Amino acid sequence: MPAENHTTLTPDTPVRYLKGVGPKTAERFEKLGIVTLADLLCHYPRRYIDFTKPYSIAEAPTDVECVVRAEVFAKPGGRILPGGRRMERITAGDDVSSLEITWFNNPYAAQKLQLGQEYYFQGIVTGGMLRRQMVNPQVRTDAQVASSPFEAVYPQTEGLTSSAIAKCVRQLLPHVELLPDPLPPGMLKKYRLLPKADAVRAIHCPASEEEAFAARRRLIYEELLVLQLGIGRMKNHGAASTGAPMQKADASPFWDALPFSPTGAQRRAVEEILTDMAGETSMNRLLQGDVGSGKTLVALMAMLLAADNGFQACMMVPTEILARQHFVSITKMVEGVGVRVAVLTGSTKKRERDGILEELASGGLHILIGTHALIEERVKFDNLGLVVIDEQHRFGVEQRARMWTKNSRPPHVLVMTATPIPRTLAMTLYGDLDVSVIDELPPGRKPILTRHLYDSQRMKLFGFLRSEIARGRQVYVVYPLIKESEKMDYKDLYDGFETMSREFPLPQYRLSVVHGKLPAEEKEEGMRAFREGTTQIMVATSVIEVGVDVPNATVMVIESAERFGLSQLHQLRGRVGRGGEQSYCILMSGDRLSREARARLDAMVETNDGFRLSELDLKLRGAGDIGGTQQSGTAFELKIASLAKDAAVVEYARRAAEEILAADPSLTLPENALLARLKERYVNRGETDFGMIS
Repeated sequence: MPAENHTTLTPDTPVRYLKGVGPKTAERFEKLGIVTLADLLCHYPRRYIDFTKPYSIAEAPTDVECVVRAEVFAKPGGRILPGGRRMERITAGDDVSSLEITWFNNPYAAQKLQLGQEYYFQGIVTGGMLRRQMVNPQVRTDAQVASSPFEAVYPQTEGLTSSAIAKCVRQLLPHVELLPDPLPPGMLKKYRLLPKADAVRAIHCPASEEEAFAARRRLIYEELLVLQLGIGRMKNHGAASTGAPMQKADASPFWDALPFSPTGAQRRAVEEILTDMAGETSMNRLLQGDVGSGKTLVALMAMLLAADNGFQACMMVPTEILARQHFVSITKMVEGVGVRVAVLTGSTKKRERDGILEELASGGLHILIGTHALIEERVKFDNLGLVVIDEQHRFGVEQRARMWTKNSRPPHVLVMTATPIPRTLAMTLYGDLDVSVIDELPPGRKPILTRHLYDSQRMKLFGFLRSEIARGRQVYVVYPLIKESEKMDYKDLYDGFETMSREFPLPQYRLSVVHGKLPAEEKEEGMRAFREGTTQIMVATSVIEVGVDVPNATVMVIESAERFGLSQLHQLRGRVGRGGEQSYCILMSGDRLSREARARLDAMVETNDGFRLSELDLKLRGAGDIGGTQQSGTAFELKIASLAKDAAVVEYARRAAEEILAADPSLTLPENALLARLKERYVNRGETDFGMIS
């Protein structure tokens, strides 16, 4: 029982008042985000151990966690090992096989077991059919399984095990009514949802699979409803913001001046953006386009409209490489039209920086391209009318929000991503934004051919690279890490560089090496040499995922490809195929692959469709890897919901949120008070004013 009298307990009571929770344990709980009793009750299990479906010894899978039911045959006793460790061993068995079970430094585990009695042993079975073993298993009796058939397994941290967390949770379950129910009775009835107390009790100690499902369903719905309320309020705030007033321009002269014909998708996106910017409220639009689809051209049209109306525009990008590339390409496109463009990064020299800032503040600079340097306090605009954020998943909410303070009235906002986002995720992350999609590639682009090779086929790879270089083409070779990790067998970039240097020696071949830890000057020199064709092979880390556009590069080799997520593999692949020549992506991997890794690589070989790949990535890896969910527009941490698995619930929650906000936009009515508190607690986290982001 809690040390504090239970009548005084509240959801905000510190977790340290629980029995057995001292200052050190409280610190460990805090690492998991658990500070109060409410936090602990809402620390949901990530899975369950089902003791109702045990394996026989012979049928038990090896090297994975499972439950085995067996009778104790022998208890030979324990002994002291060299080094002072104590080992206890028993033999258990069934009608067919036997199982040798060992405990270390736990003498009571074997002592409490009775000969001839059957038990449930939960752990990892090793060995072959003739000699099966299990080390340090958990043990349950028939009576224990009958009263609690499922054991919750919790996210844990160093010094705080799942079983220790479970023990603390069980202390609180008699007091679960401490948690008020934010959902009104009418909503519970409409969607056939459990009351909050029943759901929390069942999620921690379900009596059946059906009960666990019902509990998860209720808690998932609540979590997604709170999230959608936060997004809905963002959208409502944005709709009420008066933007920079602009006269809509005719895009035809711009299109006619281009040396190529834009795609229909580009024209459509530009029309949507120009219409928004000519409206009475601030534009908040997401521009989605696969790698190489021509988003920069669309963004430039928006920036030129701002300049034509007497406003300034800025484009914020995640890397210096990308900033300088955009600067070069945009400067060429606006040559002769009287638009002044500059680039500002962390490495910009003081004299140049001071000149840019002075020109920006006076209004002489029309378009500023830069990195995080743009959000610095000393960067002041004369009249900022448009903010373009490229590869926006790379920016945190706080950074994005600070751009809204750069003008007296909210500027128009265009956020761009080359990571195709599934509809469910886009609706969740960018529910406050209108969406434009560029779903066509420029004419003349050939689909990239993707192949998967194993390390044992490396000579075949080298032969292919020599043939491409002989044709005058260039090659990327990308590694996951700079230095080899002791825990992971990732390819080492510098070992790879040495290997490539031996296979492709001077003077016939020339190589560049680029990675994120190089000084800016060296990194830029490596990029420049490759862009200009001085080097034929660029050995790099995924730093080149964004920001390198070399039309002559036709081959992308990705080493240890199984270590990358699908979205990142697709981004890297998009670095080639920029010219009219056939391009290739070669995925290199070890011979032994997990089922998930093989599924990712097979998908890359089968399709170039970024949207199809993003759907699969969401299913395989969850939302965290799709563009970095936690940095994409909400500071919301999903504890139990999955955007991949709970798409239908997202839709229901969105509709319910819209109904609630239509009747109570500020969530001030008494019946919505608890929902408002949850939104503030779990969506805002006290870090970001969502009004600023709209």
